[in-house]
Amino acid sequence: MPLFRRAPPRSASARPDEHKASRAHSLIAWASVGQAQWTSREPERLIRAGFERNPIGYRCVRMIAEAAASTPLVVFANGRREPDHPLQKLLDRPNPDQSAPDLMESFFGGLQTFGNAYLEATGDGFSPDGPPTELYALRPDRVTMVPGPQGWAQGYDYAAGGRRVRIGRRSDGWLPVVHLKLFSPLSDHYGFSPLEAASTAVDIHNAASAWNKALLDNAARPSGALVYSGGSMGERMTPEQFDRLKAELLEAHTGASEAGRPLLLEGGLDWKPMSLTPAEMDFINGKHVAAREIALAFGVPPQLLGVPGDATYSNFKEANAAFWRQTVVPLVDRAARAMTAWLDSQFPGAVIACDLDRVPALALERESLWARLDAASFLTPDERRRMAGLGAVHPDEEGEVANG
Repeated sequence: MPLFRRAPPRSASARPDEHKASRAHSLIAWASVGQAQWTSREPERLIRAGFERNPIGYRCVRMIAEAAASTPLVVFANGRREPDHPLQKLLDRPNPDQSAPDLMESFFGGLQTFGNAYLEATGDGFSPDGPPTELYALRPDRVTMVPGPQGWAQGYDYAAGGRRVRIGRRSDGWLPVVHLKLFSPLSDHYGFSPLEAASTAVDIHNAASAWNKALLDNAARPSGALVYSGGSMGERMTPEQFDRLKAELLEAHTGASEAGRPLLLEGGLDWKPMSLTPAEMDFINGKHVAAREIALAFGVPPQLLGVPGDATYSNFKEANAAFWRQTVVPLVDRAARAMTAWLDSQFPGAVIACDLDRVPALALERESLWARLDAASFLTPDERRRMAGLGAVHPDEEGEVANG
């Protein structure tokens, strides 16, 4: 026989009533921090979030595309500039509907938003084996690369309006599409967009703007709890009192027009804030940090975007020169080299280059270069011209240059 016998459990009805020591009863609101939601890396959603709804991303893309498109492209043949060359005329007027800046702005804009940019060569007088007469920029989201047996591009499919057209190589092996892409370590065929690299900062910046908008729409009702003590006897709030209090809060303290109105609490009610204030969250500085990260991904100095708190450059002129030298010029030079290699078989001997002398932001740097070359007496005129990006002197002009 056991020495100890376990007592049978008491039924729920036999348990004594339990009462919480707290006098706060049913009217308590509580919210916890949820998991962060990030924008999908799918190109269309990313562009809508980072370009259409974000002023920093929009301005970065526009600044780079417009600056790169405004940089003049010149054609050299046999070492000298040829303003009347057929390729120069094609660059100056690429198609009947667009000027050169309009075409190149679409080209560079696609490169910044998608990481890929495409130009197609065509035209009414475009013979199967002749040089092109028109250039068009293709929308990157409509282009699909068709790889060949060895993995290189054999052609491109362009889909629009429910139709798909394949642009393949000609009989001479030339592909009438040039594809410029930004480096991507995970793809052999497509580039990596700066917008994708800045996607986290874009989400933070957009969320800060949305939070500020919600605060304006609901300015006098921040996150918190109304605690009802119920007076000295600990009475509960009746359903009628609860509904009336809720209606008064919605009617009198919701919306931007009601911002700043005082909240009158009757006996037994106490307001307990339960969220961080904008100052505690360092709201403004966090938004500026996100803006600087977006600008960093695109290579645009934050000073040019009006983002405060950045002292990297002592003045606006230096920031603008750095933007051109470190971001725009390398981008345009890369595009010029790619187009030269692409069109070499159609315009033999022609070289496309950037005319940096016509860029106002680089005027001081070009003047300094000219001064250094002029003082270098050990250089020949041809060497000076090549270092300045002008090409060699034509034999018919040697006397004019020597006398001039």
